[in-house]
Amino acid sequence: MNSFVHKTLVVEIQAGVADRVPGLAHLGYDPADPFAVTVVFSHEGRVLARWQLDRDMLFDGLTRPAGTGDVRLRPESLGVERELRMEFFGAAHADGGRHHAVVFVWAEAVGDFLRETYRTVAPGDEQVHLDDFLADVLAGS
Repeated sequence: MNSFVHKTLVVEIQAGVADRVPGLAHLGYDPADPFAVTVVFSHEGRVLARWQLDRDMLFDGLTRPAGTGDVRLRPESLGVERELRMEFFGAAHADGGRHHAVVFVWAEAVGDFLRETYRTVAPGDEQVHLDDFLADVLAGS
């Protein structure tokens, strides 16, 4: 079974000190790359960024801080609602700072998406076909 999992979620995006603006996060999971979740962020029909996230890190971020590099995740409460706060650090500015954006998404929706991915490829059942990968690299594709 090689079924893709897709979900589009409404998010709020905050860059710098600006207010949050609505956007979309298009989440994708391909069992051929079983450890990764692709997230494409868009606003008013324009793609803002594309990131590949570790599926386990995304799961961990729903309940505790996760990530130490360019991507940092952590849960936040809004009364009875829970958000996943996703921080992304990009290329450096000329002044030494870095591009930085924060995306807020409803945690339950991310959890629903992850449960679908786990039905497709259960944790611990991920397989990486290194021989195929190396053959592709050596063939120049």
